[in-house]
Amino acid sequence: MKKNFYIAFMVMLTLLSCETVSIEQNEPKGNLITRAVTTNACTRINYAVYDMAGTRVKQINQQIDDPNFGTASFQLAEGDYYLVVVAHSSDGNPTMADPTCIKFTNAQGYSDTFLCSGNITIGNEPLDMNVTLERIVALCRFVTTDDYPADVKKMKFYYTGGSGAFDAYTGLGCVNSKQTMIFDVSDGQKQFDLYTFLHDIEGTIHLTVTALDDHDNVLNERSFDVPLYQNQITWLSGAFFNGSSTSSSTISTININTTWLGEHFITF
Repeated sequence: MKKNFYIAFMVMLTLLSCETVSIEQNEPKGNLITRAVTTNACTRINYAVYDMAGTRVKQINQQIDDPNFGTASFQLAEGDYYLVVVAHSSDGNPTMADPTCIKFTNAQGYSDTFLCSGNITIGNEPLDMNVTLERIVALCRFVTTDDYPADVKKMKFYYTGGSGAFDAYTGLGCVNSKQTMIFDVSDGQKQFDLYTFLHDIEGTIHLTVTALDDHDNVLNERSFDVPLYQNQITWLSGAFFNGSSTSSSTISTININTTWLGEHFITF
């Protein structure tokens, strides 16, 4: 009969300058595990362990206000497993039944997302692990530079070409998603962050931006083809309301090194 042994994690998220996230773990002594988690890196962490056939055997979901946020332990039988740790700030936990398709939804929203995954072996001693999570999303940062007409109350962003789900084995998008984000702009918000998982390290999304009134009537709409790169930011900015309505833009990019792998600036 196989014995059960504990596997323990302590994830420390340290936010460095310009939003670079480094996640490390100090080795615990005995049963003592300490933690230090910054609140501006993520608000949720999901841990899942799968057997080697891809069947989930354990999962722990944590939120920022949980007292043990950033620490997790599992009791597992001896053997080989696949570990997945996801950090993000969506409004709900992703579907994690299948490690090849970990999925977020439009209702949950899409956020900066970090992943650690790999094979682990449980032997006859407890296993204390060091884990490092890497960013796996691409970001389109849309900025409108002109003032809102008085009747504009919401901005809707609908985009295809990316994925709302990713394969934990590769960190790449695994479905062809129709992603939607809607923002209330009564506070005058001008910058909007649109995240997606690309199917490769670079790709293009087709983005339709729509200004709506209180009754969801379309007041202005424009479309863009936006090149994106994993772990990089593409800035898309211009005078949305002073430009041509229902237009399509051809885009070129300039690469600038940042604490993301790079940024790209596009003016429409």
